[in-house]
Amino acid sequence: MGLTSKKIVLLVVVLALLLFGATVWLWPRLARRGVGPVLGRVAILAATQLAMIAALGLAANYSFGFYASWADLFGRETTPGVVVDDATGGAARQLRVDARLVVNVPGGSVARVGGELQRVTLGGGVSGISATAYVYLPPEYFREPRRTFPAAVVLTGYPGVARALYQRMRYPAIAAEQVRRGQEQPMVLVMLRPTVVPPRDTECVNVPRGPQTETFFARDLRTAVLAHYRVGAGARSWGIIGDSTGGYCALKLALQDPRSYSAAVGLSADYAAPEDPTTGDLFGGSAAVRRANDLDWRLRHLRRPPVSLLVTSSRHGEHNYRSTLRFIGLVKGPTRVSSIILPTGGHNFTTWAREIPASLRWLAAHLVPDAPGPAKAGPTAPGRVVPGQAVPGQATRISRVR
Repeated sequence: MGLTSKKIVLLVVVLALLLFGATVWLWPRLARRGVGPVLGRVAILAATQLAMIAALGLAANYSFGFYASWADLFGRETTPGVVVDDATGGAARQLRVDARLVVNVPGGSVARVGGELQRVTLGGGVSGISATAYVYLPPEYFREPRRTFPAAVVLTGYPGVARALYQRMRYPAIAAEQVRRGQEQPMVLVMLRPTVVPPRDTECVNVPRGPQTETFFARDLRTAVLAHYRVGAGARSWGIIGDSTGGYCALKLALQDPRSYSAAVGLSADYAAPEDPTTGDLFGGSAAVRRANDLDWRLRHLRRPPVSLLVTSSRHGEHNYRSTLRFIGLVKGPTRVSSIILPTGGHNFTTWAREIPASLRWLAAHLVPDAPGPAKAGPTAPGRVVPGQAVPGQATRISRVR
């Protein structure tokens, strides 16, 4: 059983309860003096404590997605990204469908009713990185074979478990329900974790003499998806949303690569890349690279791109509340910003679950299904404006959901 399996969580919880019951039942017999009873007390207490700690740890990992596998937990997940030779494999080497899964929405076993969830391998011809992702195709994708759709990349935090995006955070289910209610347009969701070279946390940075993860998300991922699915090619058809580290990546990619993504949502995001034992040296000792990955610095000193951003925080419980207000204050046209500020809420799935429905509606309203492309040097190609979409030249608007 895998580390993130619900079965192993339940099994260890049951084991902890049985050991607790056994401790209560056997304690009178083990209360005698002597080496045997003392060793028995030590053994049964140690086993009960270990089982309880394991149960709590597995439950927390299941809820928050800290580690994806046993190898990831014990530090054995050190295999670098796989180089994919796209020149010899074409589109099939850029994206390979590994499995088709039943999506957790009403009618999810029938693609024309509930859509389809595909587990895919994305190959990076430029970055040399490949990664596993889950692609949700809405039912409209199968009902209307000539229709083109907007695409939304959905990222976990670090280290994150990609499955949590459709199992725990329910992105496809929320999107499908809001489409059914007429609250948003259908989108193709590409769900993965930002940790594409595990176990290193690269913060979606092109590391000097290291992994080119920004290139993977800005170029390779888009190229692979465009070659395989009916999605708009221009930046105005592409959005990106993420929580925590994934939120920082989303905002950074929109600001750094506006010809790839025109809208981004940062749920509980930071606004600069940290350096710690999980990241290593991200900047190669370069102050210029460090500044380029500091979102506040970019807004102060570089030309602001015509992208739309949504940031979230809470007044009590989130560490990024003040930095979020500072970031909002730095945004000026043509960049636009909106926000969701909750009264209370911690840095966890429960808080993000309160923000995801409104965030998906916002993201869908800022994308068009058929923006022309591919995006090249020069101004972002214009696209059709959908109802509720902000347009260039519109005054910056900050909205707070309470």
